[in-house]
Amino acid sequence: MTDYTTVSIPKDLADRVDETIEGTSFSSTSDLVRFLLRSIVIQHQQSEETLTESDFDEITDQLRDLGYLE
Repeated sequence: MTDYTTVSIPKDLADRVDETIEGTSFSSTSDLVRFLLRSIVIQHQQSEETLTESDFDEITDQLRDLGYLE
């Protein structure tokens, strides 16, 4: 059985995510967050490099452009 942990995000962001995932294959905010985090981790593992501050900035910019961050 898989162990889980909780990640907290502001309620207004959760509401925006809920609106964003309507009509998609994501059934919940958690599904989307898992997908995004897996994507980031896989990208990092494939590059076999340490994520730099610049990498984090680029990821943050992409998430902001997609409307997931303010």
